[in-house]
Amino acid sequence: MVPEKEGGSVKNTRSTDSYHVPVHVPRWLDFLYIPTPPYESIGREFINKSRNVDLETLENSWLRFILDKRLLVMFSFVLFALCALVSICLVGISDASRKHDPQNSYIRFSTVTGFFLQDEVSTNASTFSFINTNFGLINRTYPTDTSYDPRGKKTQWQRFANQVFRLNRDSPHGTQYKLLYMGRHGEGYHNAAESFYGTPAWNCYYSLLDGNDTVTWADARLTPEGVTQAQIANAFWASEIRNQKIPTPRNYYTSPLTRCLATANITFSGLDLPGRHPFVPTVKELFREGISGHTCDRRGSKSYIQSAFPSYKIEPGFTETDQLWEAYQAETPVDQDIRSKVVLDDVFSNDRETYISITSHSGEIASLLRGEPSTILMPFCMLIILGAKSWVIELSAYPQGPLYLCS
Repeated sequence: MVPEKEGGSVKNTRSTDSYHVPVHVPRWLDFLYIPTPPYESIGREFINKSRNVDLETLENSWLRFILDKRLLVMFSFVLFALCALVSICLVGISDASRKHDPQNSYIRFSTVTGFFLQDEVSTNASTFSFINTNFGLINRTYPTDTSYDPRGKKTQWQRFANQVFRLNRDSPHGTQYKLLYMGRHGEGYHNAAESFYGTPAWNCYYSLLDGNDTVTWADARLTPEGVTQAQIANAFWASEIRNQKIPTPRNYYTSPLTRCLATANITFSGLDLPGRHPFVPTVKELFREGISGHTCDRRGSKSYIQSAFPSYKIEPGFTETDQLWEAYQAETPVDQDIRSKVVLDDVFSNDRETYISITSHSGEIASLLRGEPSTILMPFCMLIILGAKSWVIELSAYPQGPLYLCS
């Protein structure tokens, strides 16, 4: 039906009874109206004067367009806000699930076998040499070799590094793999003195002294033989980096005792290391040897360490003087194991790198890897452990994992 003009206006000739459809606009939607000349008067008149409008009139007005658009925008905004709120909640839940309550969980450490000769029962600890065995890395294939090295051009260490990368990439949440290069210091003057006097006399008398008329063994320095041992290790590292493409440590840690500080410096200085990961070790108090009344276990002052090894970093909270050593007193093996667990927790929780160097002592390395059978590592010895960390929802005091033999 075509409308007819009457008196300059359009008149709807359709029956209002058959076409009149009331449209209710609630008053709480008044805020949606934004004046837009020249339709401001039309819209305001519609809002203020009428709550029932013919649908045809509403369809033929710009007001419906304005209301529709404003409603769409508001609806979209509300929907976006709700989605954002849900996303924030989900992220908060996810983050919360990643945090481990120390009251209800602990970190369990374990070694991953099948990669190094030190793991094998057939390995003779008295004759094993890391220098003659590619650091003990077993010559074997890995499940990842097919895709990573289809032509067989990569070295054993390159293929192993790829396997470790895959282990970390595919590991479940809360599990982490790290390769620990654990080195015992070279021979110190305290070692030479014990050999000279004999263990019974050393333990009962001489170890309580600072030295004799010839040498000092309190916080013992390296002997010439100890320096040579570290130099041999340095040359072997250089060869492995050049020929085997061995992954070098990304971070370095050392005991605060001088024999370890010096061994680490000789072992890793001058190597072809990545520019992003130079040899700048962190001195950590708890990587020290088992604390006894022997003066060789008393560390130097913080000022001394900073002066003698200025490039080294010292961990926060490191005291100026040795607060842990006390004459004629010794920590028990249980206490040392607890201390070792604390420092290992610290490294695994705060160091994101996979390849880590720790220069320490035979007794402390044994504590870090407490298990049976046990042995004293001979100077100088490099022990490589592929370790795994996982969170366990219960309480425990000690690290898990066997002690690996090295000589």
